[in-house]
Amino acid sequence: MGPARADAAVFLWPAPDAAHLLVRSEQMAALEAALFASGLPVAALMEKAALQISRRLLAQPARLAAGVLVLVGPGHNGADGLVVARELHLAGVAVRIWCPFERQKPLAAEHRRHACWLGIPALTAPPDPVDAALWIDALFGIGQHRVPAEDLQQLFAERQAARAGQLVAIDVPTGLCADGGRVLGRVAACASQTFCLGLLKQGLVQDSALAWVGQLERCDLALPAALLATLPLDQPLGLGAADLKTAPRPVLPPEAAKYGRGRLLVVAGSDRYRGAALLSLLGASASGCGSLRAALPAAVAAGLWAVQPQVVMEAALEERPTGGLALAPLAVPGVLDRLDAVLLGPGIGLGSGIGGGTACADEPAWQALQDFPGLLVLDADGLNRLAGGAAGTAGTTWLQQRRGPTWLTPHAGEFARLFPDLAGRPPLEAAAAAAGRCQVSVLLKGARSVVASADGRRWQLLAAAAAAARAGLGDVLAGYAAGRGAAAGCGEGGALLAAAALEHAQAGLACCKELGEGAATPQAIAQQLAGRAGRVA
Repeated sequence: MGPARADAAVFLWPAPDAAHLLVRSEQMAALEAALFASGLPVAALMEKAALQISRRLLAQPARLAAGVLVLVGPGHNGADGLVVARELHLAGVAVRIWCPFERQKPLAAEHRRHACWLGIPALTAPPDPVDAALWIDALFGIGQHRVPAEDLQQLFAERQAARAGQLVAIDVPTGLCADGGRVLGRVAACASQTFCLGLLKQGLVQDSALAWVGQLERCDLALPAALLATLPLDQPLGLGAADLKTAPRPVLPPEAAKYGRGRLLVVAGSDRYRGAALLSLLGASASGCGSLRAALPAAVAAGLWAVQPQVVMEAALEERPTGGLALAPLAVPGVLDRLDAVLLGPGIGLGSGIGGGTACADEPAWQALQDFPGLLVLDADGLNRLAGGAAGTAGTTWLQQRRGPTWLTPHAGEFARLFPDLAGRPPLEAAAAAAGRCQVSVLLKGARSVVASADGRRWQLLAAAAAAARAGLGDVLAGYAAGRGAAAGCGEGGALLAAAALEHAQAGLACCKELGEGAATPQAIAQQLAGRAGRVA
């Protein structure tokens, strides 16, 4: 349980409403049980959900042209499917049903009896996987914890092979865990569209679930606000394009000069990864940060003035003989003075200092970074060096002793190296545990990135452009997030980091839409970020 709900107006972005809440299956079941205990008939909620699905399917007449087959389960998910079958039948669609279970719960049995009375045909044998009809998976819904029967798994595997895209799911595809997003057996129903009822289930937006869920659509059940308020204040929230309008941003006085609009030092690049330095600086420039300084490998520093003349060179760093940027100059008195934020890590390489004797050469730099009171953003090899012992102590201990606010921006591999005991957990749990342990904010990058704050708040992106996922994109994100944090002047926790991640993801989607997927390069996304409305005020 998070902080008291009385603080919600200040504590939360976006609003913890039905459009944003991400719940576990038992939470959704508890909310429904509370509604039913209040006197709302189960059938009333079922009708509300199924009628929405029916209307959305009827708006896609081409998909229904060859008819519909509803796969009916024994419980309320099956009853939902039967109401959809009824409505489509009454609208003139050729509908059939198939129920592979001898017994059904009373409400499902009643709807099945009514479907029979209406004359909707019912199959007595398993359907042919090559059947041209659109299949509607209404077998199990959110209560799935066991592996489906082997014959069902085989049926769904053959259906996908024969008719890819010709299956939609009600609430949760069969064989998929609604909480963790993992496949329970060897295969799940592969939906082109999943109609999620009421609130989004956490598992449906995890990276592992995306291929099975297809296009995710939430069917709003108009759940009372008072009921939603019973959920914890730190309940995870999903972020989409509409949330850009209300996203937290640095608010600066109109008279602020460059030094009052954020002062950031970027430590990035190496002989092998020269581009990482330039891409990080592109992202930082796009953030609206007023003063950009850089500590870069000498090979990049020499020509920086020609490509990014606005950046002040703080130091040209040496490369170790075995590779990797030497950080010792960061410990020179005055280098970290008068800065709001430091970004360390993109492309700096590991070098030989990880766990070896030469790590001592960089230890003063890590001590200086630990004492730095401003925001420290650790990305890529900055995280890898920390995990490998370059800081002179265990990475998590070093983070716990940091003087100022800290943001970590790992992908799954980097996260596993720094937090090996948390790597097997679902991303929402893993990121939150790491953030709480080290009192940092964590951006765990993925197809649907997760952000967790030390105070328990969690966010997850609901959309991103797969075509934009290419080398260098993370460098732009790290620079952009660091610039936003520098401009904010405090680096307060996850909300600002989550907003930066959302803006970055939406810039990728915009590039794909406006320029085409091939043109969604890291440089184009940085340019999109720089040109979008609503930058630093």
